[in-house]
Amino acid sequence: MDYDVIIIGGGVIGCCIARTLSKFDLNIALLEKEADIASGTTKANSGVVHAGFASPREYIKRDMCIAGNKLYTQAVEELNFPFQRIGSFVVALEDNQINKLEEQRKQGTQDGVAGLEVILDKARIKHMEPNLTEEVVGVLHAPSAGIVSPYEMTYALAENAAMNGVKFFRNQRVRKIKHQNYTYTIKTKEKEFKANNVINAAGVYGAKISKMVGLDYFSIMPRKGEYMLFDRNAMHLNKILFPTPTQVSKGILVCPTVSGNTFVGPNAQNISDKKDIATTAAGLKEILEGGTKLVPNLPLRAAIRNFAGLRAVPDTYDFIIDNTDVYGFINVVGILSPGLTSCYAIAERVVDFLELLGVNTKVKEDYNPKRPKPEKFKDFSKKELDDKIKEDPAWGRIICRCETIPEKEILNAIHSPVGANTLDGIKFRCRPGMGRCQGGFCRPRLIEILSRELNIPYEEVVKMGEDTNFLVAKTKEIVLHKLKGDVEE
Repeated sequence: MDYDVIIIGGGVIGCCIARTLSKFDLNIALLEKEADIASGTTKANSGVVHAGFASPREYIKRDMCIAGNKLYTQAVEELNFPFQRIGSFVVALEDNQINKLEEQRKQGTQDGVAGLEVILDKARIKHMEPNLTEEVVGVLHAPSAGIVSPYEMTYALAENAAMNGVKFFRNQRVRKIKHQNYTYTIKTKEKEFKANNVINAAGVYGAKISKMVGLDYFSIMPRKGEYMLFDRNAMHLNKILFPTPTQVSKGILVCPTVSGNTFVGPNAQNISDKKDIATTAAGLKEILEGGTKLVPNLPLRAAIRNFAGLRAVPDTYDFIIDNTDVYGFINVVGILSPGLTSCYAIAERVVDFLELLGVNTKVKEDYNPKRPKPEKFKDFSKKELDDKIKEDPAWGRIICRCETIPEKEILNAIHSPVGANTLDGIKFRCRPGMGRCQGGFCRPRLIEILSRELNIPYEEVVKMGEDTNFLVAKTKEIVLHKLKGDVEE
């Protein structure tokens, strides 16, 4: 099948573009190199929806962020993903930082960021966020800032796109692109795809994809950020807390999540290895030192997980959203922070480019922008839950004790459009394994369920993709092979 548009990359940017384009009468496909969507930068994102005042005025990402923030209200109504507009503080710990906050307030207000206020009344500040350090001398309050689950939002985007006809192909690493007679032929290990237009949303691999069509005008550097996550309800924060920013980054923040956890991070380390997502002792020490400057009483004994993610940093330090010189090829790369906030505005910019290329952007009559809210055990009343269990006993079989996740939620995650096909895919869709024991109790049951529902052997169930199998063989088979001398000790 030939496609009108192929999107390369299944992170939040690629999936948002796919969902936006799904309203038009087009044949669209999305290719993701990993076993599941939202497996790269999106998965390890801070989940902050920025107000939009932080980026330099001359950067396109500032305009995209301010516009994108405002589009979240409609997106939440249509797609039913977790989002809370709780507001943020940029915290000044020294008097000489107040001028910087006032400058950001003034310019942000001029550019359309609503409600910005520099607060110097310490009693008022502490009332709004009691956990904040006593050393605070002032804050810039941005009430339009919010928090979102980046992967849950990406799944919602993908599901709605699939409902409207977009085809998703996972485990499809692009190896070669040929452009001839206004047609792109994209080759992966197992398949070949043809399209009239290609959108490159490949994250840290964006420059590599661009070079496949002869475009070599930017470079992408991976920047690693490390995080520490605290147990649910170990601390309650009212606001997203930023330090006064530097030229390199917005700094190490302390932030709540929509699920009730709190995290500290990220730091910013430029690296060369696009697969390096390991945490380090030095990095974790750095983020804790940064975090405790804002919140001295971080619940360190309640830390349940450390993790890291990579940001795609272009040599321009600004978003690259280009209708390129290669006809029909659009680069949407270098989408570092605030890319999550900007995704809806970025997708609209892509639509503008496609219109210039003559692509049909007439909304189809049967377009459905609504994605039903996933049913969750915790949202039911006792009466509703009793009725659900009578209807389907899987609602009553609790698989994850820490997060109280029944088997039915897991089955729904597997069988939803663009459903989970890995253990991490289940984890990030409905949270089994995200609690205090980090999967120590529920993992064997999840492997069993995935094996049964996907009709694959236990040994083929993976954590997140290739070479991440948990099980390699039955224990007795290994022993027998050792006794026969087939396996080295």
